[in-house]
Amino acid sequence: MVQVFVQPAYGTADARRYGAESLERTVAFHELADLLDPADLARLNALHPGGRARFWGAKDKYDRRMDTVATGDVVLFTGRKHVQATAEVGHGFRNPAFARRLWRPDPGKCVFSNVYSLRRYRRVELPYEELWALPGFTPGDNFMGLRFLDEAKSAAVLGLLSAASAH
Repeated sequence: MVQVFVQPAYGTADARRYGAESLERTVAFHELADLLDPADLARLNALHPGGRARFWGAKDKYDRRMDTVATGDVVLFTGRKHVQATAEVGHGFRNPAFARRLWRPDPGKCVFSNVYSLRRYRRVELPYEELWALPGFTPGDNFMGLRFLDEAKSAAVLGLLSAASAH
């Protein structure tokens, strides 16, 4: 089963800046190849043959959960009371040096150690109310922090996204 997870990406000023650099546009990852393990570079090249991809990440406190993320899993990028975008995970890897160069955080700011490329990124601007209406979701939930959905919620979200893209 495809795993679905929720990741804030449009709420804070830092997140919006990172998103402008790696979600709203693609990154030429070959420019960062000196920081990539050869196996990670090979996988990125296989999934993104044009040499460009969108990227996002997660902090080290999520290492164990991020180890379960696989190609094809779906991420919901949230902020400002909406699922702002959806994407499919391409390749995930742990590389704080790559993350630091990609996002150039302010000194002392926590940055991602887990990085993942994205395929099929799509802006959706889906109000939280549409998720809250699904079975198992709680009205008023603002989806703070990285969150992995269980199978039932994942299936419900995938159904909602499928219906929304059919219109």
